[in-house]
Amino acid sequence: MVIVDVRADRNLLTMIAAIKRRNPSMGIAIVVPSLDPEMMLQAMRAGVTECIADPLTQGALESAIGRVMVQRAAPVEGRVFAIIGAKGGVGATTVAVNLAESIARVAGETLLVDLHVSTGDAAVFLGVEPRFTVLDALENTQRLDEAFFRGLVVHTPSGLDLLAAAVHVLPSPLDPQRVRTLIDFAVRFYRAVVLDVPRADPSALDALDAASSIFVVVNHELPTLSNAYRLVSRLRQKYGSDRISLLVNRSDKHSDISLSDIAKAVNARVKHVFPSEYKPALAAVNHGQPVARSTDSRLASSFHELVRLLTQPERPNEDTRRLFGWLSPKRSQAE
Repeated sequence: MVIVDVRADRNLLTMIAAIKRRNPSMGIAIVVPSLDPEMMLQAMRAGVTECIADPLTQGALESAIGRVMVQRAAPVEGRVFAIIGAKGGVGATTVAVNLAESIARVAGETLLVDLHVSTGDAAVFLGVEPRFTVLDALENTQRLDEAFFRGLVVHTPSGLDLLAAAVHVLPSPLDPQRVRTLIDFAVRFYRAVVLDVPRADPSALDALDAASSIFVVVNHELPTLSNAYRLVSRLRQKYGSDRISLLVNRSDKHSDISLSDIAKAVNARVKHVFPSEYKPALAAVNHGQPVARSTDSRLASSFHELVRLLTQPERPNEDTRRLFGWLSPKRSQAE
């Protein structure tokens, strides 16, 4: 591990981010003048694993080193969010990319996996050109380790990493067990893993055992809801009902089909609704800059609101506290 004193120069955090990318298994602690929330968030995004606030004592230093060693010994065990479009054109990749981007803004290291293995567009949405793809990971599950895996992903400034789709057609269907192995490995090293899942690939749909939430993306169109009903029924048979919910994209409050109609037609609850903002969404894709990278539109704010719902549910569970506990301020008994 390494300890960096940033009390005199917080710009050292940018250097820490570069060190962490080259040495992903390294534990990093920083010495800070105080536990300022803004600095804590910046530190987390840089890959810092422990912060030591003034006054700096031998006891505080030894405790921090001990905590870093424990964190390195224990996997992260983050959460997995699967995004599946009920029909082509509903904007499932838009949702997956921006959900991952928004989570990364809050939780730091987040991974987006494009399981549309030979047809995915997540790299275009993020404006990156990957050297390696999800296919490289799936073909090498037997040799996965942290250094090898980190070398396959594309890093982005927000803390979001991408395991991108391939550029050629697969010679054979995906092996569900390899997909499960990949997901189980990734979730050990990222606070959150977002999966962009192809609805027409049975191998991908059958490999979502690790997903804590499975979101089916729909809109106000009847053909989409018909497809969603069949998809949700299939997913429910394998994974139960608790993990499955709907995300309504490009919502239109004047539609003949209301949100309650959508829930009844699909027989699933609506988790969140995204407003229809075609121009900002299109501009974001064309510039390779996810909408959720800012807060300048209703659509961006809607993604950030969904992440708040996911990270601070009405009934917090142990998984949520494990993932985001050190980010959330402690509440007093009066609250």
